[in-house]
Amino acid sequence: MPKPPETVSAPWRAYYAAAPDPARTPATPAPDDIAGWARTRAAVDAPMLLATAEALKGFAGHVIDRMIGDVPVIELHPATKIRARGAIVYVHGGAYTLYSARARLTSALPIVERTGTQVIAVDYTLAPAARWPVAIDHVVAVVEGLYRETRGPVAIYGDSAGGALAVAAALRMRDRGLKLPEALVLWSPWSDIADVGDSYVTLADADTSYRYDRHLANAALAYADREWHRDPLVSPVYADFAPGFPPTLIQGGTREIFLSNFVRLYRALVDAGQPAVLDLYEGMPHAFQAHPAQLDSPESRTALDTTAKFLADHLRP
Repeated sequence: MPKPPETVSAPWRAYYAAAPDPARTPATPAPDDIAGWARTRAAVDAPMLLATAEALKGFAGHVIDRMIGDVPVIELHPATKIRARGAIVYVHGGAYTLYSARARLTSALPIVERTGTQVIAVDYTLAPAARWPVAIDHVVAVVEGLYRETRGPVAIYGDSAGGALAVAAALRMRDRGLKLPEALVLWSPWSDIADVGDSYVTLADADTSYRYDRHLANAALAYADREWHRDPLVSPVYADFAPGFPPTLIQGGTREIFLSNFVRLYRALVDAGQPAVLDLYEGMPHAFQAHPAQLDSPESRTALDTTAKFLADHLRP
């Protein structure tokens, strides 16, 4: 493991000091090993579900499990009696193969509390049980259902694979002539699932979350066959954004192998004339914004406040 960055806050220096070497963590199952993925999913969900349960103890709002557009979701309603207009859809990450929506509610709760707006976490079907078109259609169905129900503005945010799913859902809605979300926020989006981009090489040994060949290659193939990896709905960096796209905020850290994904997606958006902001954080690891142990770090607070302001600004009437 490389030397931890000296330019980050004390909570994140502690994170790096304790982080396991990803070169020694278990590899992911074969792309078609449904039973193996189920076991892996249960193992990674367990500690996250404990973190979610702990976080919910301090949440004064309401949690509702229901269906929207035949898709299971978890609604988080703020405690305030005066509910903000509209809704925010949260699409969780996990390399398209891991986590349940409930296990990732730690990434949704800070946004509910900062915006005063309901957040709907989508429990989309994971690969390899379902391939890439299904996950995208699930997100689209939830957004469409919310537009019908609330008749108010809807924004989407997602982390990692969920960030790329948010982009893919907006592209599919645009190409079907449907109403687009008012805004997108993407935390560390995995916007090219192939091993493509400069930071996959330059940061290969600096990223504390993944090694591509060990953890991500099989997940990518579980989600989509190799011939689909450059399809814009699978890897949105290859999309044509010129026909129109919602205002987009992209956040990430400088210690991520996905850094090139962020830069390439940002360039694709602005080169197509679309409003986009690239918001990078020194020395931060993958999807750092809502990491439970570092939630009160200055980096996480700034990123969460920036996300909340961006969403609130675009959800205003």
